[in-house]
Amino acid sequence: MSTAGTSDKELQAHGITPGGEVHANLSTAELYEHSLRQGHAEIAASGSLVVSTGAHTGRAPKDKFVVEEPGSKDRIWWGNVNKPISEEHAAGLGEKIRAHLSAQPDLYILDAFAGADPDQRLAVRVISESAWHILFAKNLFINPTPEELASHTPQATVIHAPSFNADPAVDGTLNPNFVVVHPTNLEILVGGTYYAGEIKKSIFGLMNDRLPEQGVLPMHCSANVGEDGRSAIFFGLSGTGKTTLSADPERGLIGDDEHGWGDAGIFNIEGGCYAKVINLSAEAEPEIWEASHQFGSVLENVVMDPHTREMDLDDGSNTENTRSAYDLTAIPNSVPEKRAGHPSTVIMLTADAFGVLPPLAKLSRDQAMDYFLVGYTAKVAGTEVGVSEPEATFSACFGAPFLPQPPSVYADMLGHRLDQHGSTVWLVNTGWTGGPYGIGHRMPIKATRAIIRGALSGALESAETRTDPVFGLEVPIAVEGVEPGLLNPRETWDDKDAYDAKASELATQIAEQAKKMRAGG
Repeated sequence: MSTAGTSDKELQAHGITPGGEVHANLSTAELYEHSLRQGHAEIAASGSLVVSTGAHTGRAPKDKFVVEEPGSKDRIWWGNVNKPISEEHAAGLGEKIRAHLSAQPDLYILDAFAGADPDQRLAVRVISESAWHILFAKNLFINPTPEELASHTPQATVIHAPSFNADPAVDGTLNPNFVVVHPTNLEILVGGTYYAGEIKKSIFGLMNDRLPEQGVLPMHCSANVGEDGRSAIFFGLSGTGKTTLSADPERGLIGDDEHGWGDAGIFNIEGGCYAKVINLSAEAEPEIWEASHQFGSVLENVVMDPHTREMDLDDGSNTENTRSAYDLTAIPNSVPEKRAGHPSTVIMLTADAFGVLPPLAKLSRDQAMDYFLVGYTAKVAGTEVGVSEPEATFSACFGAPFLPQPPSVYADMLGHRLDQHGSTVWLVNTGWTGGPYGIGHRMPIKATRAIIRGALSGALESAETRTDPVFGLEVPIAVEGVEPGLLNPRETWDDKDAYDAKASELATQIAEQAKKMRAGG
């Protein structure tokens, strides 16, 4: 059946001639029914939908390609992040994936938006053979009102066929799975992978290319706002606490992952959250826990008891990258408009597994630019194959895999916004203290939350500080609710010489990476 104004003829405009039924803009309950009927999902005791993504349990950045075409060629940051694929290969893949979808017994369509600011939003259409992937997209994008749906005209299209595999020898890909982005046509082809994150991240990539052309800074960050109207953004890579720390019951949640900063303030690019749930605790993260245990949420690769249907979020036997996708309204204190004014506070999170960075430091404008360009955190043993010791990792602008344009474009825009609005920038280390991973211990979450509260309230802006002799950062001497000794990491180490050596080594790595990125990456 075709519903909500999307006809077979409209699909034909996308080059797809459906041979089976077309299901457009179904409700959450209907998508549950179709997902179960397709045999791709199970219902947990909590009412959540539990799915498996098979062999691909995370993004495959090496299998993402950007079409090398005249409309965008000169602005793309070509290299490891944006690998070119020819227009001929992209067109050939497009024909094959369309033929594949045309032959399916069921096709599913979602019409939605990316971008909560009406002046900046992008009308998105997702076309898939899989009902649960459409439910994922329904959770993650912004759903139109009935009136908006009636007049919805897609600008960007995701053509999604997880069961279709490319032929690398013919199609110009590295593997059977692929993501191909056409920046000018605003078309994305996804095949060979059931990992749903590729859908949302590919649209984020399009927004990262589109928004700077409109004078808007796209950001890989979470954001919240206090009752006093002071908003904040949180930059940080996976494992640094970006989602957890922004989900504060005392503040309104704007979003947990992708935002824009324009002339009117900040706005969420998404309509939902895609939270990592391995070892998720009801005590430490009650909002995310509750959102993940309710009807409508989609849980990827979570282990579930086959009889009781109870989920075990501590079991990482399928993957450590277990995920929950839920509508933002599942968080009780979410901001319905998904927008706020210009941020008073910018927080850059890092999980320093070497245990040498202070838990809090105030950054000058130049330091903020360097740490933004560097995007530092550290991998620890067990997070990736082959990682046995803490290892520094850098991701430009805290989101290098999603940057179509050179990092300097986004850094310059951030500097301009900071100059305009006088936001205070803090570096917060949620990593280790008392020694590196394996010797020291993780920064107490209670201390981190106290640090965040102090930074967001503005109480620390005039606090007395000391200058860290190695990193040159201004470190508050006292923070309410935090043991003073934690604020000076050197004093938490038994072996002071070992601290000095490791701190000097990391400071050099960060400085060299910043220099490299300023030179163009």
